[in-house]
This record gives sequence, C-alpha cells and structure tokens, in this order.
Amino acid sequence: MPQSRMQITLPNEVLLEEVATLLDEGREVEIMSKGTSMLPFIVGGRDSVILRKEESRGHKPGDIVLARRSPGNYVLHRIIGVGGEKITLRGDGNVFGTETVGRKDILGRVIAVVKPSGRKYVPGNAYLWRQMPPFVRRCFLALYRRTVYKIITKDEN
Repeated sequence: MPQSRMQITLPNEVLLEEVATLLDEGREVEIMSKGTSMLPFIVGGRDSVILRKEESRGHKPGDIVLARRSPGNYVLHRIIGVGGEKITLRGDGNVFGTETVGRKDILGRVIAVVKPSGRKYVPGNAYLWRQMPPFVRRCFLALYRRTVYKIITKDEN
C-alpha cells in the first residue's frame, strides 16, 4: 500500500526553525521549495528538497544549502564562494544578487530534489551554469520563464 504524505503549510519563521532543530538532531528533512530564485533547477511550489546537515563534509561551491540570513529570514541557494568563516550564496535564477552568511548559518545541504512524480535526483554542482557569463544566464532565464516555466506552472493551476 502506498505511503500517504501529509502536507502542512506554516510560516517560514516557524517551519524553518523546526527544520533547523531536526537537522541538528541528525535527521533528514523534506520541505517544499518556494519562489523562483533557484530556476531552472528547482521550481518553487512544485519541487521539494531533502536536506541533511553535513558539517564534517564541509561547504563547497556548487552545493545547494538552506541558510539563515537573519532571524526569521532564510534562503535556499547555491554556494558560489567560501572564504574563511564567510560563505557567499546566489540563487541559480538570480544573475547578480548574492548573500553572505557565516558557516554557522548553514542549516543543511540539499541531498536530493524531489519532482512531483516522486522521482528524486541528486543535484549537481551546476559548474557550467555558474561559469556562464551573466548576460547568457539572463537570456536563458528570460526564455525559460516565458516558455517552460509558464507551461509547467499552468498545468498546476
């Protein structure tokens, strides 16, 4: 018999504090992504992610992480730089904007992306995507949002 999944919607400041606690306990946690900042690799409101705390592994450019920017303010973005205690993040769907957080602000790393079909995949480090000139990424994202993204979000409404 298939396992049923319960979905609950909570404000981020409540949900993600509980997620942080569960990750600190060594558990894996699956949460629904929100927003468009990780397009084209993670579609907010459609794809969920499985997180795990992996401090011993270290934080590497290309990893997708859940980070606390400030109390009650969280982002699920990709690491683009590591320097000492500071980690620089950028959403794949963002061409220029970045955030800098401390190592202690990284709550967990995405170990899998879950599609609506239930199919899971391990995200790559998007090396080619990160190396593309901003203008090329910007053009690709504009085309993606006007075509593919419209189609996949239209099917859900």
